[in-house]
Amino acid sequence: MLVSDQLQRVVAIPDHLKKIVSLVPSQTELLCTLGLEDQIAGITKFCIHPDHVFRSKTRVGGTKNADIEKIKTIAPDLIIANKEENEPSDIEKLEKHFPVWVSDVRNLDGAIEMIKTVGHITGKSIEAEALSSDITKGFTHLRKSVPLKVIYLIWNNPYMTIGSDTFIHDIISRCGWINAFGKSRRYPMITDEDIYQSEADIILLSSEPFPFNEKHAALLTEKFRIPALVVDGEFFSWYGSRLTGAPGYLNELTLQAERVIEEKSAKT
Repeated sequence: MLVSDQLQRVVAIPDHLKKIVSLVPSQTELLCTLGLEDQIAGITKFCIHPDHVFRSKTRVGGTKNADIEKIKTIAPDLIIANKEENEPSDIEKLEKHFPVWVSDVRNLDGAIEMIKTVGHITGKSIEAEALSSDITKGFTHLRKSVPLKVIYLIWNNPYMTIGSDTFIHDIISRCGWINAFGKSRRYPMITDEDIYQSEADIILLSSEPFPFNEKHAALLTEKFRIPALVVDGEFFSWYGSRLTGAPGYLNELTLQAERVIEEKSAKT
């Protein structure tokens, strides 16, 4: 079949897929949720969910350094990649030999579109439609927080945050929060002075890609006099089936953030 990917490239995909290589962790998990575990022939070293798939499937490098030769030995019927997570040069090399379907997810609507299309091209449309419906319903009941200004950090030394054209920004906005660096694009580096001048109410420290922990939260809270919380980055950035659990997590997190702000106000 001929199918457009999210870069509007037309990709010729076999009707019966026996071997799929996924170069995107969240989309590997999605394939498993759709019932395609047996067809998965290759994953990246970052495809950690589900755990038994991570431990049993052939690993073909990382998201930024795919092992092209190993993928060639697998000879997949389909490769699923992502514009942001994978290197364009790797995609160009691979598409000379195999069908490569590329996602480009910047918001929840794009994630739903991706899920439905992956379901279509893999013969799992019914399952994908049901999953998409569950995710949509969950976000419909997402609790709206008071409009706190938040800094979402994804890296330490140097600090890196997120701009307005990212999936994480869309999730933050859906919580009712204001991205302190929403006028930026992609993943800008910021300085101590930028953080001081941001007038942020709270700092959210993502568990990935940099593994922020409670020690970092305590240090940054003391340094900037802004409450800092460690958050599960997967619920902010994994745009596949993990989104079914995101609304529940985010509802609890918004309540926690508001309590922390109230406690700070009571002390001052």
